[in-house]
Amino acid sequence: MKETLSFDFCDISIFDNYLIVVMKEGVNITPDYNAILENITKKYFSKTSFVYITNRVNSYSVDPKIYYETAKIKNLKGFAVVTNNYQAKINAEIERMFFNKPFKLFDSVENAIHWANEITDSSN
Repeated sequence: MKETLSFDFCDISIFDNYLIVVMKEGVNITPDYNAILENITKKYFSKTSFVYITNRVNSYSVDPKIYYETAKIKNLKGFAVVTNNYQAKINAEIERMFFNKPFKLFDSVENAIHWANEITDSSN
């Protein structure tokens, strides 16, 4: 792991080719929060492909329109959602419709990391 960052809305663990984000309970992800996350990806992944992994251990909401902007990040190769919660899986399926890059659901962080390594190895 390169670094861990904490904000009032989330905690982020940064690795070589992926990051794992855990949003705080009850947060509503707005474009302002998304801009902070985009700046982090520019800082840590400016020269390498990466995957965004969200570990959905808490309940929070996302404005799905955010995914249009997130998908514009050229070196973002995929988006992984880790959850075992039925409602979170339904929400992720809706979010997937707003994202035009690989978007997968996983039951474990380990499986999401494996996928992240696969798709970034082929692009780096």
